[in-house]
Amino acid sequence: MKKLYLAALLALGGLADATAQQDPHYTQYMYNMNVINPAYAGSKENLSFGLLYRKQWVDIEDSPTTMTFSGSSPVGKNVGLGLSVINDKIGPVEETNAYADFSYTLNLGGEHRLALGLKAGATFHKVGLYSDIGNGNVPDANDPAFSEDISRTYFNVGAGFFYYTNKYYLAFSVPNMLKSKHLDYKP
Repeated sequence: MKKLYLAALLALGGLADATAQQDPHYTQYMYNMNVINPAYAGSKENLSFGLLYRKQWVDIEDSPTTMTFSGSSPVGKNVGLGLSVINDKIGPVEETNAYADFSYTLNLGGEHRLALGLKAGATFHKVGLYSDIGNGNVPDANDPAFSEDISRTYFNVGAGFFYYTNKYYLAFSVPNMLKSKHLDYKP
């Protein structure tokens, strides 16, 4: 069993050079485990869904808004599958993430479980700065960075582990392992 722990630690430690973009912000991580950690998929005994809406700074125009749908279910004895869709909008920047999760759970004896998970999906990133020129929201309409709107798709993968009992849990994840350049303007 020590070899398994060591292998998992080394695999996740090898990701030290990985970079990521800004993720949607959550204040209640325990309600968003499916979104952040793929190993959580299937950890409940039955099909589970989550639907969340978050709006920060309610009376301010173009304030951060996040909508999340997630679901997961055990499939067979040790396998879990999950799905998450997140839409995050901050001013002219909008990002939609769609990910599928796979987890495999090891029974460590008694109530102790260790789930290892993988996540794969895509991020659809849009920046509407050019569209904002007509609204008067852009200070300098002649700035070449605002010459067009941006719409890009980035594929990504993630991994995590989830150790749990009926009383407590310990989790670690790297939800975005691949590097992507969202706002990389070079004149």
